Amino acid sequence: MANTDTAVVKQDGDWWVGWVEEIPGVNGQEKTREELLASLSITL
Repeated sequence: MANTDTAVVKQDGDWWVGWVEEIPGVNGQEKTREELLASLSITL
């Protein structure tokens, strides 16, 4: 069975912010959506 996590991603001004709902402390802020998703993946 594969693990499934939910990433919440929002643009706030010039920044993209996001977090993984199921894992406290997995959050990030980057200049692009792609960089944010990569950062969340690394942190997770």
